[in-house]
Amino acid sequence: MMNIQGLMKQAQMVQKRMRETQERLASEERTGTSGGGLVSVVLNGQHEMKSMHIDVSLLKDGDSEMLEDLITAAYHDAHRQIEQMQEDGLKEASGGINFGGLKIPF
Repeated sequence: MMNIQGLMKQAQMVQKRMRETQERLASEERTGTSGGGLVSVVLNGQHEMKSMHIDVSLLKDGDSEMLEDLITAAYHDAHRQIEQMQEDGLKEASGGINFGGLKIPF
């Protein structure tokens, strides 16, 4: 049976790993795409958009609604990837503890 000091030390180690993981993940980037790669959006681990690329062929058509949909889809693709990256990082940092869907701010 582990004593309270041992539990506290273990909790501090997990907390430190979580903090380090948060810092690392904040700087990582993921690229979301749509339209077969015609639109791409790059987000960092803080969900900030770093860049966007729109293929010039989409600008010739003049269909702004389709372009808006493709941008939105690319953003959501990147956002989903960031969420998965954070979930995986949280599992790794916590030693596999299941937080049951708890959203830890990154």
